[in-house]
Amino acid sequence: DEHASVQAFDGIQFDKWMNDNSNWGRWGKDDQLGTINLITSKERIAAAELVKTGSVVSLSRVMGTVKTLDNPTPLQHTMNETGDRSEHGAATDTYSVSYHGFGHSHYDALCHMFHRGKMYNGYSKLIVTDDGCKKNSVLGIKNGIFTRGVLIDLPWLRNQKMLQPGTAVYTEELELWEKTTGVEIRSGDVLLLRTGRWLAREQNGVIDLETGIAGLHASTINWLHSRNVAVIGSDGITDVIPSGSTDELAPLHKLIIVSLGTTLFDNLDLDELSQIARKHNRWEFLFTTAPLAVKGGTGSPINPIAVF
Repeated sequence: DEHASVQAFDGIQFDKWMNDNSNWGRWGKDDQLGTINLITSKERIAAAELVKTGSVVSLSRVMGTVKTLDNPTPLQHTMNETGDRSEHGAATDTYSVSYHGFGHSHYDALCHMFHRGKMYNGYSKLIVTDDGCKKNSVLGIKNGIFTRGVLIDLPWLRNQKMLQPGTAVYTEELELWEKTTGVEIRSGDVLLLRTGRWLAREQNGVIDLETGIAGLHASTINWLHSRNVAVIGSDGITDVIPSGSTDELAPLHKLIIVSLGTTLFDNLDLDELSQIARKHNRWEFLFTTAPLAVKGGTGSPINPIAVF
């Protein structure tokens, strides 16, 4: 049973990880960017130089419009004007979506999570009101993210099609991936973790992901901090569930966002990216994306692009 092997930890250990890896104050007491600060002009220029063939691949799922166990808040897409119902010779429509959760490819802003009443850099959770987030909102990356992306393809490393739901990944495996590929994770990178979640969904059917999803164990927070990763994304929610925590459903989510000040990309589709990376044995590429510019937003649906 994979679940039985997930290392358990308590609230004391969680708080220790939270404190030991804190970036609060690292870029000043008023900072709202967190590890986005690590993406400097130097990193952007180096990332642009990774483009060799010009081939592109989207890392977004097509937004689901049907309610399922793993997408209880599907996109509502309403046509206002159509070919046979148009006043101005145009088609128009309305999108409405609650994008957080397990269903949609999205970005988590730094005001998305709190611990002990605080969000990243010590701001009070009480400044998130009906008007949105007064600090740490999605506008922190209004200028977009343009840096080196690195794919850690765990099924490839394990010579498996996919990781089974509930499979935990530890630091040793991340370091083994570096050693095997010769690619070292470095400051300013977007780290993309593929577990084969969408293949698992096809094979196992739709399940309640609060009962099991593959991902990183919370103890990897020390390694993520030491590597100065700028952004983390995955085809799940980064966390393994069950997480091993006595208190937190997704402890790594909280540690990454609140302590590191690192933004997360959830529910990406990394399968085509994996095929290209395997074919050309290229695990690094230019990664670029930008959110919807919503004042006070806790995140945004996204469609990131990898360019080879």
